[in-house]
Amino acid sequence: MVNGEKERVSLLFMKTLVSRGSVDAVSQQMASHPQYLESFLRTQHYILHMDGPLPLPYRHYIAIMAAARYHCSYLVCLHSAQFLRAGGDPLWLQSLEAAPPRLRLLDHINKVLAHQPWLAAGSHIQSLLKAGEQCWSLAELVQAVVILAHCHSLCSFVFGCDTDSDLAHLAKSPNVTPPTFCPFDAANGNANVPQSESHGLPSIPVTDSLFLDVEDEEEMLCFADPSRFITDPDFCYQEFARRDEDHLQVLRVQDYSWEVHGFSLINRLYSDIGHLLDDRFRSVTSLPSLHSSDLKRAIWNYIHYVLGIRYDDYDYVEVNQLLERDLKLYIKAVACFPDVTKTPVCPLSWSLLKASERIHVNLLIMEARLQAELLYAMRAITRYMIA
Repeated sequence: MVNGEKERVSLLFMKTLVSRGSVDAVSQQMASHPQYLESFLRTQHYILHMDGPLPLPYRHYIAIMAAARYHCSYLVCLHSAQFLRAGGDPLWLQSLEAAPPRLRLLDHINKVLAHQPWLAAGSHIQSLLKAGEQCWSLAELVQAVVILAHCHSLCSFVFGCDTDSDLAHLAKSPNVTPPTFCPFDAANGNANVPQSESHGLPSIPVTDSLFLDVEDEEEMLCFADPSRFITDPDFCYQEFARRDEDHLQVLRVQDYSWEVHGFSLINRLYSDIGHLLDDRFRSVTSLPSLHSSDLKRAIWNYIHYVLGIRYDDYDYVEVNQLLERDLKLYIKAVACFPDVTKTPVCPLSWSLLKASERIHVNLLIMEARLQAELLYAMRAITRYMIA
């Protein structure tokens, strides 16, 4: 990175330090792409901390529910700490059953959007909006859906970049001294520089966010057990492409697209979020990269394909021409069932690439997955509204 980009990353991290007290490992991984990182942090901050219909503890608890579907201990632990910091009731962290009934009502839409988003239907929306005393408003539900989709897709990035193993290491050694981090070194792809080698620059603790609000680190680590927030653990991803499409309605982009339908609806129901999300999608596809635009398009469309979304103007032969089999397996695993693969093996030909290029692929996977889930959610809301 040139000096200007290093300074941009450093400024982003310093802003994060001021607002959160720490810089998380996900932001460190994304540091090699400061343009995208800025867009990602802006969106994440907006949905989790800025004005909105949901109280802050609810937002982090919904994030916990989303991360738990993929057994992502890292995000469950991170949002557990932020939940407590926001004034959340510690008893809710004992299990999903300990949470208020309104939050538990999100469990079904959470698992559907996480594993089989094409099943999202207007009836799911109706059941939440017409639940008597526990009903959700449409504005609340849209914010909740955005948080669910954001965290589901972020799980793909966490497992794709092996971030979750950092927490596993801490769990094995709960008294380990938190690693330190220098933003300039991370901008060069080295996030593990010892403090003694930081050349006098300020070191930033990256794991304190997991333990700030809990005196006993072991107690905090026990909150990272995702299973306590999961029901119906056997509900998982199914092969969409191999099933009878007469019974599972394909989402054809010419009939319902992000640009024409999803963006306008979500932006109307949740002010400004459409612009923030759109900026993320544009940012990740426009990042400078060794990968050709055709290759990036193939990755994006292949992820949508395995999630039941079709582009009639795209020749899917290009997917097989541009993506070798091992890479397709990796992309599909990270996008659709990262909890099963845990740490998918990146194809050998890609292991020779710079870390920033591999991270770029994982960013593409995450954003394509996010857009697909939001499309299904917005289509379900549209069907409810016109029913």
